Amino acid sequence: MAICLTNGTLISGYYALENMSVLIENKKVLDVFNQKRFEQKKFPPTLRIIDVEGSFISPGLIDTHIHGFNGHGTDNCSPEAMLAMSEDLAQYGVTAFNPTLYPSSEESMTKTIQSIVKAMGKESGAKIMGIHLEGPFISADKLGVQRPETVKTVDLELMERLWQASEGHIVNMTVAPEVKGMRDLALYCIKKGIVAQAGHTNAEYRHMVEGMQAGILHSTHLFNAMSQMHHRNPGAVGAVLIHPEMSCEIIPDGIHVHPDLLKFVARDKPIDKIVLVTDALTPTEQSGSPLYANGEEVTFSGGCFHRVKDDVIAGSGLTMIKGVKNLVSYGFSVEKAIRCATANPAEIMKYGTKGVVSPGSDADIIVFDKHFNVLLSMVEGKIVKNLI
Repeated sequence: MAICLTNGTLISGYYALENMSVLIENKKVLDVFNQKRFEQKKFPPTLRIIDVEGSFISPGLIDTHIHGFNGHGTDNCSPEAMLAMSEDLAQYGVTAFNPTLYPSSEESMTKTIQSIVKAMGKESGAKIMGIHLEGPFISADKLGVQRPETVKTVDLELMERLWQASEGHIVNMTVAPEVKGMRDLALYCIKKGIVAQAGHTNAEYRHMVEGMQAGILHSTHLFNAMSQMHHRNPGAVGAVLIHPEMSCEIIPDGIHVHPDLLKFVARDKPIDKIVLVTDALTPTEQSGSPLYANGEEVTFSGGCFHRVKDDVIAGSGLTMIKGVKNLVSYGFSVEKAIRCATANPAEIMKYGTKGVVSPGSDADIIVFDKHFNVLLSMVEGKIVKNLI
């Protein structure tokens, strides 16, 4: 069935236009036009017209770093959990995501990877675009809440076994550029089309530059779990800020990074190099207790999850649409905030026409109001949520 969303402010992924309509057919955007042309067009009687009453029409949100949602995630993973996660995320405006694995034993990682692959292609909500490995080739000095026994030295044979288990669906991978053998791993990632991103790293500035030369040009949750900037050794943070070719994830929950620092990033970095992620844990938006993430009990307080045993911040409870709302409250324009959550991750992960709304693009579209309430979600032309 063809669908036309009309009378909305279109945020294409790059710019905003008022009084616009979007025509969708056969999983694709067929045309985009203004209200005057809408009134002049003759549509077939079978066309479903949805008046969004001035709300925003934008690409669906893309979360390239998320561990879980509403009780389903990559810890205790199963194909059914991934499919439930897909359904739930779509209700919050996410139309594509990369399930993210903490490092664990090879047996456990392989089982989780295989479960995700089995779910791919069967989603009724957000599409699983591929797998993000957050380790195991990271720094033992910058673990966050990751377990030290899971950290490994670079092992290309292990990497190949994980790649085979994924059937070629590992999309991005967090690595520490200073780890011995990292250049060989970075070149492996280039060969397989995996986006290598610097994170959980204690790299000196020179290590970061060497990593960039080997193709590590993205970074994981900027400022968190990485070497900080010093005037004699800019570290990982300094390298990301100094080099315009480096892109970076940000977690805009107001806790992981001070809002004013995100304003600084927006002033310093090219806007197309900033990617909004949630890094959300499995109990995000889940009620009740006890709550668990990565095999440990956590509690939600002060706007994020804390590990019960030592009160260390364990991770985010952010949603993508709340992240967009927060960026706007920090001074980003709506179109720039949406770009960080749509076009930018799609470009960096090479997701084709996802992340934009233009003729010929995938019909992954959401509608949200001025209060950032998601009113409609559409994945490849199929409506999966509609409150209009």
